[in-house]
Amino acid sequence: MTATSTLTLGGLLLALIILTCNLYPWYTGGREMKQLAPFGKGFAAAACAAACPGGILGWAHSRSGTVGNGVGERTGQAVTGATATSSLTTGQLVGLGSTGAAVVVIAVTLVVLAYKAAGKKDQRRILGGAYVGSTLCLTAGVAGALAWLPGALNGVGDGVKAFFEGAGIL
Repeated sequence: MTATSTLTLGGLLLALIILTCNLYPWYTGGREMKQLAPFGKGFAAAACAAACPGGILGWAHSRSGTVGNGVGERTGQAVTGATATSSLTTGQLVGLGSTGAAVVVIAVTLVVLAYKAAGKKDQRRILGGAYVGSTLCLTAGVAGALAWLPGALNGVGDGVKAFFEGAGIL
C-alpha cells in the first residue's frame, strides 16, 4: 500500500462524520470549551504533524488520506448508493525548518502524554481530533488557512534556540 496526499469526497465524508460526532455533544450540552479540549489537542498535534515534510509524522499525515478515502468511500456508497471517489483540491503546509521541527516533536509529545493520562472517552476524542486535523490539512482550504503555522513553529523554535544560546542575555 502506498500513501496519498489526495483526499476524495469519501475521505472528507469520514472526517466530517468524526467531526460531527465530536461537536454534537458539545453543541447539545453546556457548550463548555473544556468539552472540546481533547479533540482540539488531537487536532493541534495533527496540524503540527502536517507541517512535517517527511519522517514518521509526515508519513502518518499522508497515510490518513489513504485510510479515510477507502473507509469514507465505502461508507458513502453503502449509505447512499452514490460513489464519492472524486478528488478534492490538494493542499499542504510547507516551510518547516529544523528549529520548528523540534517544536513539533515537543507538541506531539505533549499530546501523547495527555492521551496516556486521559480516560477512554477522551482518548477517543484525541484520536478523532488527530485524524480529522490530519485529513483536513490535506485539503487546499484548510492548508491555506493554516499556511502561517510552519512559520510560527519556526519562529518559536528560533526563539528557544536563541534563549539556549544566550542571545541577548550576555
